[in-house]
Amino acid sequence: MKLSRRRQLIEGPAARLYNRRADQETFVSMVEAAQENFTQNKQLIDMLRRSRLFRDYEGVFSKATGLPLALRPLEYWQHEHHNKTNENKFCRMLAERPATLAVCLQSHAEIIQHTGAMPRTETCPFGLTETAVPVRLGERTIGFLRIGQVLRRSAIESDKSRAAAKLAECGVPFKGAIRKAWEATPIIPRDKYAAIVRLLSFFGEQLSSLANQLVLERQNAEPPLVQKARDYIEQHKAEPLSLNAVAKAAGASVFHFCKVFRKSTGIKFTDYVARVRLEDARTQLLNPNRRISEVAYDVGFQSLTQFNRMFKRVFGQSPTEFRAKLSSNNNQSRRRS
Repeated sequence: MKLSRRRQLIEGPAARLYNRRADQETFVSMVEAAQENFTQNKQLIDMLRRSRLFRDYEGVFSKATGLPLALRPLEYWQHEHHNKTNENKFCRMLAERPATLAVCLQSHAEIIQHTGAMPRTETCPFGLTETAVPVRLGERTIGFLRIGQVLRRSAIESDKSRAAAKLAECGVPFKGAIRKAWEATPIIPRDKYAAIVRLLSFFGEQLSSLANQLVLERQNAEPPLVQKARDYIEQHKAEPLSLNAVAKAAGASVFHFCKVFRKSTGIKFTDYVARVRLEDARTQLLNPNRRISEVAYDVGFQSLTQFNRMFKRVFGQSPTEFRAKLSSNNNQSRRRS
Protein backbone atom coordinates (compact mmCIF):
# COMPACT_ATOMS: atom_id res chain seq x y z
CA MET A 1 0.00 0.00 0.00
CA LYS A 2 1.35 3.39 -0.90
CA LEU A 3 2.08 5.92 1.82
CA SER A 4 -0.49 8.40 0.47
CA ARG A 5 -3.19 5.74 0.58
CA ARG A 6 -2.27 4.89 4.18
CA ARG A 7 -2.47 8.57 5.11
CA GLN A 8 -5.93 8.76 3.54
CA LEU A 9 -7.11 5.85 5.67
CA ILE A 10 -5.59 7.32 8.83
CA GLU A 11 -6.56 10.94 8.27
CA GLY A 12 -9.65 10.65 6.04
CA PRO A 13 -13.28 11.45 6.97
CA ALA A 14 -14.04 7.88 8.10
CA ALA A 15 -11.02 7.84 10.40
CA ARG A 16 -11.90 11.24 11.83
CA LEU A 17 -15.48 10.09 12.45
CA TYR A 18 -14.18 6.96 14.15
CA ASN A 19 -11.83 8.99 16.32
CA ARG A 20 -14.64 11.40 17.29
CA ARG A 21 -16.85 8.49 18.27
CA ALA A 22 -14.01 6.93 20.25
CA ASP A 23 -13.40 10.23 22.03
CA GLN A 24 -17.12 10.53 22.83
CA GLU A 25 -17.23 7.00 24.17
CA THR A 26 -14.14 7.65 26.28
CA PHE A 27 -15.68 10.86 27.64
CA VAL A 28 -18.96 9.10 28.45
CA SER A 29 -17.04 6.32 30.21
CA MET A 30 -15.12 8.89 32.25
CA VAL A 31 -18.34 10.67 33.23
CA GLU A 32 -19.99 7.38 34.20
CA ALA A 33 -16.94 6.36 36.25
CA ALA A 34 -16.91 9.74 38.00
CA GLN A 35 -20.62 9.46 38.77
CA GLU A 36 -20.13 5.93 40.07
CA ASN A 37 -17.28 7.08 42.34
CA PHE A 38 -19.38 9.99 43.56
CA THR A 39 -22.24 7.66 44.50
CA GLN A 40 -19.94 5.15 46.21
CA ASN A 41 -18.08 7.88 48.11
CA LYS A 42 -21.32 9.44 49.32
CA GLN A 43 -22.75 6.09 50.40
CA LEU A 44 -19.64 5.19 52.36
CA ILE A 45 -19.36 8.60 54.04
CA ASP A 46 -23.06 8.46 54.94
CA MET A 47 -22.50 5.05 56.54
CA LEU A 48 -19.49 6.37 58.47
CA ARG A 49 -21.40 9.45 59.60
CA ARG A 50 -24.23 7.27 60.93
CA SER A 51 -21.81 4.94 62.72
CA ARG A 52 -21.63 4.97 66.48
CA LEU A 53 -17.87 5.51 66.24
CA PHE A 54 -18.31 8.87 64.51
CA ARG A 55 -21.33 10.02 66.51
CA ASP A 56 -19.59 9.35 69.83
CA TYR A 57 -16.36 10.98 68.71
CA GLU A 58 -18.14 14.02 67.27
CA GLY A 59 -19.91 14.70 70.57
CA VAL A 60 -16.77 14.34 72.68
CA PHE A 61 -14.65 16.32 70.22
CA SER A 62 -17.03 19.28 70.10
CA LYS A 63 -17.35 19.39 73.88
CA ALA A 64 -13.59 19.17 74.43
CA THR A 65 -12.47 21.65 71.77
CA GLY A 66 -15.48 23.89 71.18
CA LEU A 67 -15.01 23.34 67.44
CA PRO A 68 -17.53 22.14 64.87
CA LEU A 69 -16.64 18.79 63.30
CA ALA A 70 -17.96 17.73 59.90
CA LEU A 71 -17.47 14.57 57.86
CA ARG A 72 -18.13 15.22 54.19
CA PRO A 73 -17.71 13.26 50.96
CA LEU A 74 -15.05 14.27 48.46
CA GLU A 75 -17.59 15.88 46.16
CA TYR A 76 -19.33 18.26 48.54
CA TRP A 77 -20.20 21.76 47.41
CA GLN A 78 -22.01 23.30 50.35
CA HIS A 79 -20.91 25.13 53.48
CA GLU A 80 -19.26 22.27 55.38
CA HIS A 81 -20.24 23.33 58.92
CA HIS A 82 -23.75 24.59 58.17
CA ASN A 83 -26.07 23.81 61.10
CA LYS A 84 -23.28 21.97 62.95
CA THR A 85 -22.75 22.25 66.70
CA ASN A 86 -20.48 25.22 67.53
CA GLU A 87 -20.72 26.66 64.02
CA ASN A 88 -19.01 30.06 63.85
CA LYS A 89 -21.69 32.78 63.77
CA PHE A 90 -19.64 34.84 61.31
CA CYS A 91 -19.39 31.89 58.90
CA ARG A 92 -23.12 31.24 59.27
CA MET A 93 -23.79 34.84 58.24
CA LEU A 94 -21.47 34.45 55.22
CA ALA A 95 -23.44 31.36 54.14
CA GLU A 96 -26.62 33.45 54.01
CA ARG A 97 -25.23 35.76 51.29
CA PRO A 98 -24.59 34.35 47.78
CA ALA A 99 -21.52 36.53 47.16
CA THR A 100 -19.75 35.65 50.41
CA LEU A 101 -20.87 32.02 50.23
CA ALA A 102 -19.18 31.76 46.82
CA VAL A 103 -15.90 32.91 48.39
CA CYS A 104 -16.24 30.31 51.16
CA LEU A 105 -16.95 27.52 48.67
CA GLN A 106 -13.97 28.53 46.52
CA SER A 107 -11.74 28.40 49.61
CA HIS A 108 -13.21 24.99 50.44
CA ALA A 109 -12.42 23.73 46.92
CA GLU A 110 -8.81 24.94 47.13
CA ILE A 111 -8.22 23.20 50.47
CA ILE A 112 -9.62 19.95 49.09
CA GLN A 113 -7.58 20.26 45.90
CA HIS A 114 -4.33 20.53 47.86
CA THR A 115 -5.09 17.88 50.48
CA GLY A 116 -3.35 14.57 49.78
CA ALA A 117 -2.79 11.74 52.22
CA MET A 118 -2.01 14.17 55.03
CA PRO A 119 -4.09 16.94 56.67
CA ARG A 120 -4.11 20.40 55.09
CA THR A 121 -4.53 23.65 57.04
CA GLU A 122 -5.27 26.92 55.28
CA THR A 123 -6.40 30.45 56.10
CA CYS A 124 -9.58 31.50 54.32
CA PRO A 125 -9.88 34.92 52.58
CA PHE A 126 -11.62 36.29 55.68
CA GLY A 127 -8.67 35.32 57.90
CA LEU A 128 -10.08 32.21 59.60
CA THR A 129 -8.17 28.94 59.86
CA GLU A 130 -9.67 25.73 58.45
CA THR A 131 -8.33 22.17 58.17
CA ALA A 132 -9.19 19.12 56.07
CA VAL A 133 -8.19 15.64 57.28
CA PRO A 134 -8.53 12.95 54.59
CA VAL A 135 -10.52 9.74 55.05
CA ARG A 136 -9.27 7.12 52.63
CA LEU A 137 -10.25 3.79 51.14
CA GLY A 138 -7.05 2.14 50.03
CA GLU A 139 -5.20 4.70 47.91
CA ARG A 140 -8.35 6.72 47.20
CA THR A 141 -9.59 9.64 49.26
CA ILE A 142 -13.35 9.34 49.76
CA GLY A 143 -14.00 12.24 52.11
CA PHE A 144 -12.69 14.69 54.68
CA LEU A 145 -13.02 15.54 58.32
CA ARG A 146 -13.34 19.32 58.50
CA ILE A 147 -12.59 21.61 61.44
CA GLY A 148 -11.74 25.26 61.81
CA GLN A 149 -13.52 28.62 61.69
CA VAL A 150 -11.02 29.91 64.27
CA LEU A 151 -8.14 32.35 64.66
CA ARG A 152 -4.75 30.99 65.72
CA ARG A 153 -3.69 34.24 67.39
CA SER A 154 -5.28 37.45 68.61
CA ALA A 155 -6.45 39.58 65.71
CA ILE A 156 -4.56 42.75 64.86
CA GLU A 157 -5.68 45.70 62.76
CA SER A 158 -4.21 44.27 59.55
CA ASP A 159 -6.33 41.11 60.02
CA LYS A 160 -9.47 43.22 60.36
CA SER A 161 -8.48 45.29 57.34
CA ARG A 162 -8.07 42.19 55.13
CA ALA A 163 -11.43 40.79 56.27
CA ALA A 164 -13.08 44.17 55.67
CA ALA A 165 -11.53 44.44 52.19
CA LYS A 166 -12.75 40.97 51.19
CA LEU A 167 -16.24 41.69 52.48
CA ALA A 168 -16.25 44.98 50.58
CA GLU A 169 -15.47 43.07 47.36
CA CYS A 170 -18.66 41.11 48.03
CA GLY A 171 -20.66 44.27 48.68
CA VAL A 172 -20.90 43.70 52.44
CA PRO A 173 -19.78 46.45 54.88
CA PHE A 174 -17.61 45.32 57.79
CA LYS A 175 -19.76 46.77 60.54
CA GLY A 176 -22.65 45.97 62.84
CA ALA A 177 -23.55 42.36 63.50
CA ILE A 178 -21.13 40.87 60.98
CA ARG A 179 -18.16 42.74 62.50
CA LYS A 180 -19.16 41.66 66.01
CA ALA A 181 -19.47 38.07 64.81
CA TRP A 182 -15.97 38.17 63.24
CA GLU A 183 -14.47 39.69 66.40
CA ALA A 184 -16.12 36.93 68.48
CA THR A 185 -14.29 34.22 66.51
CA PRO A 186 -12.66 31.71 68.91
CA ILE A 187 -8.88 31.94 69.30
CA ILE A 188 -6.90 28.69 69.53
CA PRO A 189 -3.09 29.06 69.75
CA ARG A 190 -1.08 27.44 66.97
CA ASP A 191 0.46 24.70 69.11
CA LYS A 192 -2.88 23.70 70.61
CA TYR A 193 -4.55 23.76 67.19
CA ALA A 194 -1.76 21.59 65.76
CA ALA A 195 -2.32 19.08 68.57
CA ILE A 196 -6.06 19.01 67.80
CA VAL A 197 -5.31 18.33 64.12
CA ARG A 198 -2.94 15.55 65.13
CA LEU A 199 -5.61 13.88 67.26
CA LEU A 200 -8.09 14.23 64.44
CA SER A 201 -5.60 12.56 62.09
CA PHE A 202 -5.61 9.48 64.32
CA PHE A 203 -9.40 9.46 64.16
CA GLY A 204 -9.22 9.80 60.38
CA GLU A 205 -7.16 6.61 60.32
CA GLN A 206 -9.82 4.85 62.40
CA LEU A 207 -12.54 5.98 60.01
CA SER A 208 -10.44 4.81 57.05
CA SER A 209 -10.13 1.37 58.65
CA LEU A 210 -13.88 1.31 59.30
CA ALA A 211 -14.56 2.28 55.67
CA ASN A 212 -12.41 -0.63 54.52
CA GLN A 213 -14.24 -2.95 56.91
CA LEU A 214 -17.63 -1.79 55.62
CA VAL A 215 -16.54 -2.44 52.05
CA LEU A 216 -15.27 -5.90 52.94
CA GLU A 217 -18.52 -6.73 54.74
CA ARG A 218 -20.49 -6.14 51.56
CA GLN A 219 -19.30 -9.52 50.34
CA ASN A 220 -22.37 -11.15 51.91
CA ALA A 221 -24.57 -9.50 49.29
CA GLU A 222 -22.06 -9.63 46.43
CA PRO A 223 -22.21 -11.41 43.07
CA PRO A 224 -20.77 -14.93 43.26
CA LEU A 225 -17.81 -14.03 41.05
CA VAL A 226 -16.73 -11.30 43.52
CA GLN A 227 -17.01 -13.73 46.42
CA LYS A 228 -14.93 -16.27 44.50
CA ALA A 229 -12.35 -13.59 43.73
CA ARG A 230 -12.12 -12.55 47.38
CA ASP A 231 -11.66 -16.15 48.48
CA TYR A 232 -8.98 -16.73 45.86
CA ILE A 233 -7.14 -13.53 46.81
CA GLU A 234 -7.26 -14.42 50.51
CA GLN A 235 -5.85 -17.89 49.84
CA HIS A 236 -3.10 -16.67 47.50
CA LYS A 237 -2.38 -13.15 48.81
CA ALA A 238 1.23 -14.02 49.66
CA GLU A 239 1.85 -15.21 46.10
CA PRO A 240 2.12 -13.26 42.83
CA LEU A 241 -1.47 -12.42 41.81
CA SER A 242 -2.36 -11.51 38.25
CA LEU A 243 -5.65 -10.05 37.11
CA ASN A 244 -6.02 -12.84 34.54
CA ALA A 245 -5.57 -15.55 37.17
CA VAL A 246 -8.11 -14.05 39.57
CA ALA A 247 -10.65 -13.43 36.79
CA LYS A 248 -10.23 -17.03 35.64
CA ALA A 249 -10.69 -18.31 39.20
CA ALA A 250 -13.88 -16.21 39.44
CA GLY A 251 -15.15 -17.68 36.15
CA ALA A 252 -15.33 -14.42 34.22
CA SER A 253 -13.57 -12.55 31.44
CA VAL A 254 -11.09 -9.89 32.53
CA PHE A 255 -13.32 -7.08 31.23
CA HIS A 256 -16.47 -8.36 32.95
CA PHE A 257 -14.59 -9.16 36.15
CA CYS A 258 -13.07 -5.67 36.43
CA LYS A 259 -16.43 -4.01 35.86
CA VAL A 260 -18.35 -6.16 38.38
CA PHE A 261 -15.56 -6.20 40.99
CA ARG A 262 -15.16 -2.43 41.07
CA LYS A 263 -18.91 -1.81 41.11
CA SER A 264 -19.35 -4.22 44.00
CA THR A 265 -16.33 -3.25 46.13
CA GLY A 266 -15.90 0.40 45.23
CA ILE A 267 -12.16 -0.01 44.53
CA LYS A 268 -9.99 -1.36 41.72
CA PHE A 269 -8.66 -4.91 41.78
CA THR A 270 -5.06 -3.78 42.34
CA ASP A 271 -6.10 -1.46 45.18
CA TYR A 272 -8.02 -4.25 46.86
CA VAL A 273 -5.11 -6.70 46.67
CA ALA A 274 -2.75 -4.06 48.05
CA ARG A 275 -5.14 -3.27 50.90
CA VAL A 276 -5.47 -6.97 51.86
CA ARG A 277 -1.71 -7.40 51.89
CA LEU A 278 -1.05 -4.17 53.76
CA GLU A 279 -3.62 -4.92 56.47
CA ASP A 280 -1.86 -8.25 56.98
CA ALA A 281 1.50 -6.45 57.05
CA ARG A 282 0.34 -3.91 59.62
CA THR A 283 -0.67 -6.76 61.92
CA GLN A 284 2.69 -8.49 61.48
CA LEU A 285 4.58 -5.25 62.16
CA LEU A 286 3.16 -5.27 65.68
CA ASN A 287 5.76 -7.96 66.40
CA PRO A 288 9.01 -6.02 67.04
CA ASN A 289 11.07 -9.13 66.28
CA ARG A 290 9.98 -9.19 62.65
CA ARG A 291 12.12 -7.24 60.18
CA ILE A 292 10.22 -4.94 57.84
CA SER A 293 11.78 -6.62 54.80
CA GLU A 294 10.61 -10.04 56.04
CA VAL A 295 7.07 -8.77 56.49
CA ALA A 296 7.06 -7.16 53.05
CA TYR A 297 7.98 -10.36 51.24
CA ASP A 298 5.82 -12.56 53.45
CA VAL A 299 2.64 -10.67 52.59
CA GLY A 300 3.31 -10.83 48.84
CA PHE A 301 5.24 -7.71 47.80
CA GLN A 302 8.02 -8.28 45.31
CA SER A 303 10.26 -5.45 46.50
CA LEU A 304 10.83 -3.54 49.72
CA THR A 305 10.69 -0.24 47.84
CA GLN A 306 7.23 -1.04 46.47
CA PHE A 307 6.05 -2.12 49.93
CA ASN A 308 7.29 1.08 51.61
CA ARG A 309 5.73 3.25 48.91
CA MET A 310 2.34 1.52 49.05
CA PHE A 311 2.30 1.43 52.86
CA LYS A 312 2.86 5.17 53.07
CA ARG A 313 0.34 5.87 50.33
CA VAL A 314 -2.38 3.87 52.06
CA PHE A 315 -1.65 4.62 55.73
CA GLY A 316 0.00 8.03 55.42
CA GLN A 317 3.25 6.91 57.07
CA SER A 318 6.12 4.56 56.33
CA PRO A 319 6.43 1.16 58.05
CA THR A 320 9.35 2.58 60.05
CA GLU A 321 7.26 5.56 61.18
CA PHE A 322 4.38 3.23 62.05
CA ARG A 323 6.65 1.20 64.31
CA ALA A 324 8.22 4.30 65.83
CA LYS A 325 4.77 5.62 66.77
CA LEU A 326 3.85 2.26 68.28
CA SER A 327 7.06 2.27 70.32
CA SER A 328 6.42 5.84 71.48
CA ASN A 329 2.85 5.00 72.51
CA ASN A 330 4.02 1.92 74.40
CA ASN A 331 6.66 3.93 76.25
CA GLN A 332 4.12 6.57 77.22
CA SER A 333 1.73 3.89 78.45
CA ARG A 334 4.47 2.34 80.59
CA ARG A 335 5.38 5.72 82.06
CA ARG A 336 1.74 6.43 82.95
CA SER A 337 1.38 3.04 84.55
